[in-house]
Amino acid sequence: MNSTLPSDVIGRRVEVNGEHATVHFSGIVPPVAGPWLGVEWDNPERGKHDGSHEGTVYFKCRHPTAGSFIRPNKVNFGVDFLTAIKNRYVLEDEPKEEETEQIVIIGNKPVETIGFDSVIKQQSQLSKLQDVSLRNCAVNGAGDQGGIAKACPNIRSIDLSKNLLSSWEEVIDIANQLKHLEVLNLSENRLTFPSSSPSPTGAFSMLKVLVLNRTGITWAEVLCCASGWPVLEKLYLESNNIVISERPTDVLQTVKLLDLSSNQSIDENQLFLIAYLPRLEQLILSDIGISSIHFPDAGIGCKTSMFPSLQYLVLNDNQIAQWSFMNELDKLQSLHALSCTRNPLTEGSKDAQTTRQFIIARIGQLRTLNKCAVEPEERRGAELDYRKAFGNEWKKAGGHQDPEKNRPNEEFLAAHPRYQALCLKYGAPEDGELKTQQPFLLKNQLLTLKIKYPNQLDQKVIEKQLPESMTVQKVKGLLSRLLKVPVSELLLSYESPKMPGKEIELENDLQSLQFYSVENGDCLLVRW
Repeated sequence: MNSTLPSDVIGRRVEVNGEHATVHFSGIVPPVAGPWLGVEWDNPERGKHDGSHEGTVYFKCRHPTAGSFIRPNKVNFGVDFLTAIKNRYVLEDEPKEEETEQIVIIGNKPVETIGFDSVIKQQSQLSKLQDVSLRNCAVNGAGDQGGIAKACPNIRSIDLSKNLLSSWEEVIDIANQLKHLEVLNLSENRLTFPSSSPSPTGAFSMLKVLVLNRTGITWAEVLCCASGWPVLEKLYLESNNIVISERPTDVLQTVKLLDLSSNQSIDENQLFLIAYLPRLEQLILSDIGISSIHFPDAGIGCKTSMFPSLQYLVLNDNQIAQWSFMNELDKLQSLHALSCTRNPLTEGSKDAQTTRQFIIARIGQLRTLNKCAVEPEERRGAELDYRKAFGNEWKKAGGHQDPEKNRPNEEFLAAHPRYQALCLKYGAPEDGELKTQQPFLLKNQLLTLKIKYPNQLDQKVIEKQLPESMTVQKVKGLLSRLLKVPVSELLLSYESPKMPGKEIELENDLQSLQFYSVENGDCLLVRW
């Protein structure tokens, strides 16, 4: 711990027994003699008061129990960047060697040195560093001017999370000496940021990835500093209580990934302020409490001009409970991947597979859902099942198999904006498909299927009744016994009269016939 106090102690970040805090007071606290530091803990449960003692206010805290008075000799003010680097990296994985004596020539005189080879080795080791992790190493600043640039000029990636940096200026002092810096993680440093755009320094001219999770930064401060990030591609702003207060105009235009997770005050109107970032491809909105979204510039079946490049959207751990949310996501021009786990809409249903199918059917361009690829066969099955599931509702709303009479009302179209497109793709649902089934009676779940053997012309075509819940694996087992052919040699596919000329492979043994949308009258094709 420090025996002497730094001259600029107020505002400094400190560490005490593994807990981090900010110094707000230095001086005497009567009646106890001697110097004290008044600190505000990052963890408010660690403190005892709000900065007051016996009626006197010495400093103020944001939380009523975040303050404490600490003796200076109990406090760790940290070390500079270069000291931390040497502590962490210099020869740390190598056994200590006995120091050897060397003779070097300085001027014209021979000089005996001890450990000279060790110094050269250390310098060489530091200069080779490119990826550096100094997480929780009590780094408090750059240290001696020019020291970082001289010792380790090739650093490209730094993890400086959970350290004792207190201001954005200290970060600039470090970055100014690293001309190749591309990745910087500053998470869990409670930093003070400039309220107006800092003077351009070129410190971040190569920076592509910046992580500012739990740093206390505001949206206004993001926009102020962003002019210094000319090529930034990924920006992480998790857990900062951010409110998006204005639209970025001349900044953040190169950003491809933006993480706003766990900022509970963000709503759909704030999201519209970032909706025209031209290169934004990935948007992470987990745990922001969002429950609804509506793109006012796009009607039913149309695409919005907002988020023109957005390909991947993460909405985990929110309050999404309405299917209308998924309908709106279909309006995004470029959306190909969606993650929306742990929402009422996805967790409330007992049938997770049906929920997945309905999401796929409602968002036409989706290729990945919850990190699982949407294969063409799955899309086809999902859209056919969706078309069947809401067929009766469609007919009651004015839907008709005759295109000239097919006029479902606006209420139905608003609830199912893709339904008409699915009817064009697969044909309008027929009355036979829409009969209400009694799902608990096995006879109502049996499919009558023809079975053909394209490679075995001597085998007769037969008919079999199979449960729609039967897996491909069990179908193969049945056919293996019937044909006296090993299961491992059987290949299954099927044809549907509704899609003549198209053969669909039953490639996943663990999926059911229903999953592949096999229906009454379809034909199983068996090869070996």
